[in-house]
Amino acid sequence: MRDQLEARLSRFEELERSLVDPEVLAQPQRLAAVAREHGTLAKLARRYRAFVALERQIDELEEMSAGDDADFKSLAQAELPELTARRDQEWDDLLDLCSDDEDADRARIIMELRAGTGGDEAALFVRDLYEMYRRHAAEVGWEIEVLDASPTELGGFKELVLGVTGDNVYRKLQFESGGHRVQRVPDTETKGRIHTSAATVAVLPEPEDVEVSLSPDDYRKDLFCASGPGGQHVNKTASAVRLTHLATNIVVQCQDEKSQHKNLAKALRVLKTRLYEHERRIEHEKRSADRKSQVGSGDRSQRIRTYNFPQNRVTDHRINESFTLDQVMAGRIGLVIEAIEQFNRQQRKNEMERSAKPAAGAPGSGGRHE
Repeated sequence: MRDQLEARLSRFEELERSLVDPEVLAQPQRLAAVAREHGTLAKLARRYRAFVALERQIDELEEMSAGDDADFKSLAQAELPELTARRDQEWDDLLDLCSDDEDADRARIIMELRAGTGGDEAALFVRDLYEMYRRHAAEVGWEIEVLDASPTELGGFKELVLGVTGDNVYRKLQFESGGHRVQRVPDTETKGRIHTSAATVAVLPEPEDVEVSLSPDDYRKDLFCASGPGGQHVNKTASAVRLTHLATNIVVQCQDEKSQHKNLAKALRVLKTRLYEHERRIEHEKRSADRKSQVGSGDRSQRIRTYNFPQNRVTDHRINESFTLDQVMAGRIGLVIEAIEQFNRQQRKNEMERSAKPAAGAPGSGGRHE
């Protein structure tokens, strides 16, 4: 735990030096990336730096307390309890800050919604999920755009790729990743039977351009005619773009725009995000092979939520808590998000506390934190 904090502080101080480096200042994109990372680390790094200073002060008082000078000894013993209590509180606060994902402060995400089992009903459910997120975005002041869409004849979507921008957007939506199940009577059902369908959601932090190196030699570009609604121009012009990353075989495509150049720009955004997520997962697996205590890994095969229309109830299975469905579908998902955030924060904090406690150095034990 201390190694992680020391590493973050070291990186923060390195970024501080970069912010006044003439070479960095001469490159606007690089400067923007450095400033963003510096801002992301600032709260934790400054808090940990103050914690280290407090520890040094306690060490000095403990030395005075063990000395022969009666006045110094009395003074040290009078101050130690208050400073020790402050240190323990600061340590708890640091654990809380460390429970955040390193990408928690990202202001841009790529959100992918895909129909699962259930045919046309699953595609209609994707549309409903999109409307839910769109309404929530409007409520909290986020911007949302469609990067790619595969519509169906009944008005649903086999797949939707969205770009969402706004304050705390990744922090708030990161735990939407996973399988979403719906139980309801479809409009096409003549006998009133309840059907169960599913959709998957993936929420990916969108990186800055300087964070992912990508050149035209790294991918193959294929052009094709867009399918689905859009008129003769969309269907007969090779404006749709498919990109295949050669090293990872990651494939993305965009066909929502009539302009090939606009589709290419959107496809590159999605490809860079997928590549960033690919590297991010590799790093996470290196750090921890077992992340079961977290709310969710983002695995689409994990069923996270059931939307039960007959009972007007949404149940999140990770926290075993239910909410009013019509409110959630209207975009008021703040209560769901807050409940999951609180649960995840406590789970990660508990895990970090277990791993942070040394044999004789935990807060309150009289020793140094390891």
